Amino acid sequence: MERGEDGHPDVLPGAAVVDRLRRALAQVSGQALGPYQSAVVRIGFAGTWLFFLLREFPHRQELYGPDGPWSWQLAERLLAGNHAFTVLLWSASGWWFELVYGLAVAASALLALGWRTRATSVLFMVGVLSLQNRSVFMGDGGDNVIHLMAVYLVLTRCAQVWSLDARRARLRGSAAAGPAGPALWGVLGALLAWAVLGGRLSDGWAAVFAALWAGALLWWLAERYEPEGERRAALDVLANLLHNAGMLVITAEVCLIYATAGWYKIQGSRWQDGTALYYPLRLDYFSPWPGLSGVLAGSGVAVMLLTYGTVVVQVAFPFTLFNRRVKNVLLAVMMLEHAGIAVLLGLPFFSLAMIAADAVFLPTGFLVWVGARACALRVPLRGAASRPALPPLPGAPPRPPLLVVPPPDPRAPNAGEAG
Repeated sequence: MERGEDGHPDVLPGAAVVDRLRRALAQVSGQALGPYQSAVVRIGFAGTWLFFLLREFPHRQELYGPDGPWSWQLAERLLAGNHAFTVLLWSASGWWFELVYGLAVAASALLALGWRTRATSVLFMVGVLSLQNRSVFMGDGGDNVIHLMAVYLVLTRCAQVWSLDARRARLRGSAAAGPAGPALWGVLGALLAWAVLGGRLSDGWAAVFAALWAGALLWWLAERYEPEGERRAALDVLANLLHNAGMLVITAEVCLIYATAGWYKIQGSRWQDGTALYYPLRLDYFSPWPGLSGVLAGSGVAVMLLTYGTVVVQVAFPFTLFNRRVKNVLLAVMMLEHAGIAVLLGLPFFSLAMIAADAVFLPTGFLVWVGARACALRVPLRGAASRPALPPLPGAPPRPPLLVVPPPDPRAPNAGEAG
């Protein structure tokens, strides 16, 4: 490096900015950021939707089926105008509805477990969109969040940790090992061809699903025939970029939800005078525990503090992202607030959906600690580990120490995703 007359190295104009941009681009394209956060979001939303479907299983016909108040003709007229996606209008038969509902339950469970997440995330999205777009007036605010996140999860590599895909990659050394993934995508390709040839898909959705299927095919070919080549590396970079873009959209969506909710509350007179919380607490529909709701509603100070506190937290949260400590404190407060909504107002699935959305902001160190604690609690439950160790035989070599597998390093290269 050349030096000036004063002996200090010359710095080219903009060189520092260019270097920072180069390093940022290398980081964004070289790894899928937030592996633990994406895993928590995957488990949270898939588990919430699974619990909802199982809870409403006895009432599924009234909610989304042919016995519901939103008839087939009304749904058909609405979808003709908004062009929303649902496979439930492909057939009016009862067995088709039962099949779609069962597949939605299975896809939610498999995605929560992290099995073949590339395929199950697509099936999860299809199940969510199909059921919710069939009866648009069912559910609460939580179903809108699940609706959006189901689309965003398709873009993410959300099975790098805490998944069956990650476990298979550790045991076999290859995330693409096994015939289940190609077989599953083969079935999905046949269904896609059947839907396209039958005119059941619009041009836009046909292009989306065809692109997803073609991407899975290219990934499988690269994994099988050129695992260390340039094409495999290029696909890995593209997957990282899509993942990081998806995570950015998820974080921006959560900030937008809180910002709009908070600013709309400010414009309401009941939120301005601090009495907004009083009214839902006095409604029987939102009072699963009438005694507890009555005690809280009877305290004017508590109602005022909770009303104003809700507005302050929601409006301020997007701005706290610039300060990690304040953000973590406010994040804990919001999660406790949603837990209170689940208990006091009887909205458990709305609260679970919002807590799962909030989890994208949880610090990596905390998530790693939680994973390590979960592994420590799981080891004593294993049969071999729970039995007392037998004394070694005379003359036998000493037993090797138990292998302790550390939690995955979030900075390590991507692994543990397939399907």
